[in-house]
Amino acid sequence: MIVKQVPKELVKQVWSQASGYIENALKYAEDDYSLEQVKEYVSSGKWNLLIVIDEQNKLRGAITVVYSNYPNYRLAFITAIGGKWISDKESYQNFCEVLKANGATRIQGAARESVARLWRRLGFREKHIIVEREI
Repeated sequence: MIVKQVPKELVKQVWSQASGYIENALKYAEDDYSLEQVKEYVSSGKWNLLIVIDEQNKLRGAITVVYSNYPNYRLAFITAIGGKWISDKESYQNFCEVLKANGATRIQGAARESVARLWRRLGFREKHIIVEREI
């Protein structure tokens, strides 16, 4: 599998194919953001859209990422990830190369326990537990 970043100018050309993967990932984002809001964020360049394609150039997954600068590193935070492509090390390394090309030196993402187990196999460690309630 190959991971490619979609320039914001081309998001609307691939959105119909990528949106299903993003929508599936948003089932676990509860009320954080809607599919339309994600589309606006990636179309405006606030977030980045990455697509995963197979050897036949068929879209197999989609990822949205937002970058943040910290004093000691540049973080790529995965805001949505859909598809079953990241389970092998080669695809993951390709993903990391795309993030590095954007200056990232670390990756983070909020994850359910099942996804956290998968990501641990790729070298991730638990850093935070996020809890929330309305006030």
